[in-house]
Amino acid sequence: MGLFRDETSVDAGLTTGAVARKLGVSPTTLRSWDRRYGIGPAVRPDGRHRRWTPRDVAMVETMCRLTSAGVPTAEAARAAKKGTGEGAPDDWEDDGDLGETAGVGPASAPARPRSSAPTASATEATAPAADVRQECRGLARAAVRLDAPAVEERLAGVVERYGVTVAWQEVLVPTLHAVGRKWESSGDRYVEVEHLLSWHVSTVLRRCAAPAGSRHETAAPGPVVLACVPGEQHTLPLEALNAALSQLGLPSRMFGAAVPAEALVAAVDRLGPTAVVLWAQARSTASVPLARHVAAARWGVKGARRRPVVVLGGPGWHGRPAEGMVRPSALGEAVDMLTDLYGRAS
Repeated sequence: MGLFRDETSVDAGLTTGAVARKLGVSPTTLRSWDRRYGIGPAVRPDGRHRRWTPRDVAMVETMCRLTSAGVPTAEAARAAKKGTGEGAPDDWEDDGDLGETAGVGPASAPARPRSSAPTASATEATAPAADVRQECRGLARAAVRLDAPAVEERLAGVVERYGVTVAWQEVLVPTLHAVGRKWESSGDRYVEVEHLLSWHVSTVLRRCAAPAGSRHETAAPGPVVLACVPGEQHTLPLEALNAALSQLGLPSRMFGAAVPAEALVAAVDRLGPTAVVLWAQARSTASVPLARHVAAARWGVKGARRRPVVVLGGPGWHGRPAEGMVRPSALGEAVDMLTDLYGRAS
């Protein structure tokens, strides 16, 4: 309890906000549990904010553990109030997958070692390993409880503290992979958790993206085009890149999942982009002929014709020929490369 002594004394108890931060739960969720199931602070002095005693905190901590293990909320509340939290798996509390850092970005494999982290120029802030592990654990716990307010709050906080690039590479991707591994090893038990987490990651990333009309909108031949190749549905890495570019004021056009080849070529012809990022999660969707066709596109007046730089993102491109194209290894590297490229084209 010493962690909170600067906020309130042990004797006075903890505020709801302090308990929420300690356990990684939304204050809204705590109030809901108190109202519906009586899982709340027992000491309620008249005319004062409610305070949580160590016994209260232990009860709600048991509630969190049980709901994270998949126990129905009402049943978890009854067990927590009786002090009988035995038998529920505690795998999300001690899962070694959570908190592992990874330099995963738009052109990397699903899991990479810490040594491939982006350079300082690509990171708006640094994230100490202990903080990263805590962020990943807290986010995963909130997601497995299907606590949407807490997930949203934590995601927004991570992006605000570290910036899109660091948040994506060191917190969002490791947590998404940990959740994915969890449901794969549990007979699809946690698939709803992955869906909820992915949805809120996408929501937060889109909020980070500035509206059209950034400060460089008219300074270069064209924006950065972001598109998944035909048949590819994984858009989150491109959404992260789009948000990172937007925060830097670089114009982009996000076309999303499974863009038909004809539509992609037509967009390139119309926009005359500085670069085209093609994402392929699976080897079966990575079309080298399409990438070469886009790279060969030209526009402009005779004698000064331009062509886009094609950026190949995603593990699907690994081992494929990429002459004349670039294949960054992480989101930070992609952001740095596109920033430099855009500066030369301006």
